Amino acid sequence: MDFNLWQINSRSGGSSPLATPGGSVSKLDLKAPGKAQRAYEKGYQLLMRKDLQGAVEHLTKATEIYPSFVSAHNALGSAYLGLGQNDQARGEFAQAVSLDDHLPTSYLNLGCAQLALKDYPAAQGSIQKAAALAPLDLQLLTALAYGQFMNHDYLATVATAHQVHERKHDGAAMVHFYAAAAWEAENKLPEAQYELLTFLREDPKSSAAVSAQKMMEEIQEERKHPRAPATDFKVTFTHAPSDDATNGPEEVPARVRALMQASRENAQIAEAETESECPTCAAADSPAPAEADVAPGSGPNPNAPEASARETKHAGLTFRTSTDEVAIFFAATDHGKSVTDLTGRDIGIIDDRRAPAAVTGFRNESQLPLRMGLVIDTSASISERFKFEQDAAASFVQKVMTGQNDLGFVIGFANSVLLVQDFTTDQKLISHAVGQLVPSGGTALWDAVAFAADKLASRPETQPVARILVVISDGEDNSSSATLKEAINRAQHGEVVVYTVSTREDANTVVDSLVGEHALKTLAELTGGAAFTPGSARRLNGSLADLQQVIRSRYLVSYKPALFKRDGQYRAIDITAEKDGHKLRVYARKGYFAAANSPTPAHF
Repeated sequence: MDFNLWQINSRSGGSSPLATPGGSVSKLDLKAPGKAQRAYEKGYQLLMRKDLQGAVEHLTKATEIYPSFVSAHNALGSAYLGLGQNDQARGEFAQAVSLDDHLPTSYLNLGCAQLALKDYPAAQGSIQKAAALAPLDLQLLTALAYGQFMNHDYLATVATAHQVHERKHDGAAMVHFYAAAAWEAENKLPEAQYELLTFLREDPKSSAAVSAQKMMEEIQEERKHPRAPATDFKVTFTHAPSDDATNGPEEVPARVRALMQASRENAQIAEAETESECPTCAAADSPAPAEADVAPGSGPNPNAPEASARETKHAGLTFRTSTDEVAIFFAATDHGKSVTDLTGRDIGIIDDRRAPAAVTGFRNESQLPLRMGLVIDTSASISERFKFEQDAAASFVQKVMTGQNDLGFVIGFANSVLLVQDFTTDQKLISHAVGQLVPSGGTALWDAVAFAADKLASRPETQPVARILVVISDGEDNSSSATLKEAINRAQHGEVVVYTVSTREDANTVVDSLVGEHALKTLAELTGGAAFTPGSARRLNGSLADLQQVIRSRYLVSYKPALFKRDGQYRAIDITAEKDGHKLRVYARKGYFAAANSPTPAHF
């Protein structure tokens, strides 16, 4: 097969948010002197106009003036790649990676140069690192599938294609083409035909559609007369940034954009709040709820022998028992201070408007290991106060992750979602990752929350843990494919408690800002967490200190609900607490779905 299998070009459908100039920015670039910035801007403009020689001249000058200019190295490498000077391109991209290893764009660029040089193992490794940093970027995953195929890692190609297919993946149908080629290379012709049919169904107008049809015919012939499959593909690189990259939403007047965005977000808030008032009313148009007792991907093997009366398997904060029982995590504070001396007599429980048949257990879980995701807004809308927020977040991590078994990860989000630090016990690594974030671009808040909730829920555990998500944002969203309702559902079904800290200033009372704060409050309350609104950057440390008190004042109560039926219906919960005659503030889940299967209750 001799055709253009893959193009990396921001003009193509479903282009990556990382393709825009602000999609992946290094902290080092903010220190570039004015003369270097001007040379870079001129070189970038020439690059977009396909004047590659002119771009090389100006971009080389920018890197000479300021050798740590990551964006200039990436742009210079792109110009060299366009000129076919692949060794020089690889050198520039490798330099960008060595300067700042938190940017997926640099790894992707390096992978492109390695593909051009036919160094396929290295290319797969580089693109794999890019995809790990930007796990929701479908174009990165599509590029990864191509790199895996060229490296003859056929099963990995198919696995990546399935990973893409499980998501909303408009513009990424080409991944099925690579999966088909991988199946053909494995001589699994029916599977190859299926992937080709999927590709043609999803993108019948693709420039590769004719090639797919031809491949279908060849497979039919191969099934009649088996022969060795061809795997020698010709690649055309058109990696220069598109001159369309700066066009789009910016052409709409800013005030009109704000009103339109506020209207969309208000609709999402109403949708989420409606489901909280009557969860079963919205079940028909929602993803099937995960059973209250089993976190996604952590349930028991249905073919395994029946469990004993009680097991200690805690994948997803789950345990099995032979009786219907619910266990709820909650936190209690008194005027913002943690309350750590409650007893079972100090609390009240209402489940489905009734007191429980019996309370079976109560214990303080303040020392329970933490699994904490820190999700930080890096969009342009918070750039003025971002440095203060970084420092406050880093300090918060130092104070909260104090247990030797605590684990945390860091996600930054703008147009795309970046996993800048995976699970670690090292506070310094987390603080360093927070410090590498740079504000730029739009806001994919709900994508970030949904991904982080899934990440927390899917990690297998050998003991009970507290899954907590801390979101620092102004609550605005303009780039997500997920909705607020979907993000809430993912957190609820994954048994993840979300705490939000608003970065909105009190003086900012424009409609979109107020809507964002409402959205954060809805997200927190419907997942059993709390919303903190400091109102200014200088009060942010105080709100994070209050949040620290909440996180470290957790209890676990277990009980048997009255008149319990395993009917799949939603049951509302209300936990109250009093100490020394006055009510305390309680943070807990608002309810659960009574799974219609064998008894398998859980911690919430």
